[in-house]
Amino acid sequence: MNNLPPLAERMRPRSLDDYVGQKHLVGQGAVLRKAIESGALPSMIFWGPPGVGKTTLAYIISQSLFRPFFSLSAINSGVKDVREVIEKASLLKEQGQTLPVLFIDEIHRFSKSQQDSLLGAVERGIVTLIGATTENPSFEVISALLSRSQVYILQPLGEDDLIGLLNKARQEDDVLSKKNIKIEEYEALLRLSGGDARKLLNIFELIINAFDSDEIVITNEVVLENVQQNMALYDKAGEQHYDIISAFIKSMRGSDPNGAVYWLARMLTGGEDPLFIARRMLILSSEDIGNANPNALLLAQSCFEAVNKIGMPESQLILSQTAIYLATSPKSNSATTAISAAMALVKQTGDLPVPLHLRNAPTKLMKNIGYGKEYKYAHSYENNFVDQDFLPDAVKGTKIYDPGSNARENEAREKLKKQWGKRYDY
Repeated sequence: MNNLPPLAERMRPRSLDDYVGQKHLVGQGAVLRKAIESGALPSMIFWGPPGVGKTTLAYIISQSLFRPFFSLSAINSGVKDVREVIEKASLLKEQGQTLPVLFIDEIHRFSKSQQDSLLGAVERGIVTLIGATTENPSFEVISALLSRSQVYILQPLGEDDLIGLLNKARQEDDVLSKKNIKIEEYEALLRLSGGDARKLLNIFELIINAFDSDEIVITNEVVLENVQQNMALYDKAGEQHYDIISAFIKSMRGSDPNGAVYWLARMLTGGEDPLFIARRMLILSSEDIGNANPNALLLAQSCFEAVNKIGMPESQLILSQTAIYLATSPKSNSATTAISAAMALVKQTGDLPVPLHLRNAPTKLMKNIGYGKEYKYAHSYENNFVDQDFLPDAVKGTKIYDPGSNARENEAREKLKKQWGKRYDY
């Protein structure tokens, strides 16, 4: 098997009918499938976690439309590479040939100048761009390029999808189909893969190769024993990147500065983008610290700006300081739970009308029908507070924000009790 491509490559689907997952995009009658079948293909960004089929889907699209497929990786490609591809595409256009699909993996790692170099070709239709990213394209892709592209969100593969992939590999792969493979337990395979189809198949192949005979029984114990011994063998393609950033975030959330700095060093040593690290700390400062220490957000923002200006290697000092500060800060996820509760309430109740006393009254008619009539201006009352309703009538009195258990928010809780009494009994 050493001379063969990896199992994940051998099992790569060749058509939309073989493609696993993303039925909301490529199932019968779905939006992207309609675009493919019509031939009216826009430039697009695929946003989703690793191993859900972004690269495969881009290739299938190009083959379905019989269009040349050009591929670049943002990790090792620069402006020169982009221009060379565009020159090839321009030549195809001059010769009246089919225009290509240009796939850029990890497009979020392209700098602004690299992304700018794509604009002209996309605008003139010389290429149809398909970018793949694991990061929110609103933050990572320049607005000019984003406005010319359709963003499609790819979802993590479900348990049934992943088990189906394993069974398909067992039955259809030229090598595995010759073996008698019995999977008695799936839990460890699924857990270690983290929903990443490529990683799942790599682990599966690693386990198969550990057996000397063609009679193979796979249990959770067998999986864990072999994967722990050979972890590096299936982690060459960069999946560990996502495991390490997870460990970094969880170390800071868990208030362990030692773990935080260790995983930070692992990322920096491995060549991780320092802005990616700074951005993740910025998110954590609100998600896991929030109002327990509002200065965390300020420091994380300053860290992001400083790293952007200074670059490496000096930025490692700033990243270290910030990681330690965030790890040792008091923790609260009250802001996270509050917005989640508010979003759920809005989804449940819909577009409730704004109470009349909270509405603006710029015209005489609006004043006459009661807009703003009962509104009480807080600064006209003692301690700049007055008891009045600020939620729609249908959800009046709903508790959305619940202060965390820390010194700063305990103080906020007592103030709310004093102001709102039983109505806002925290």
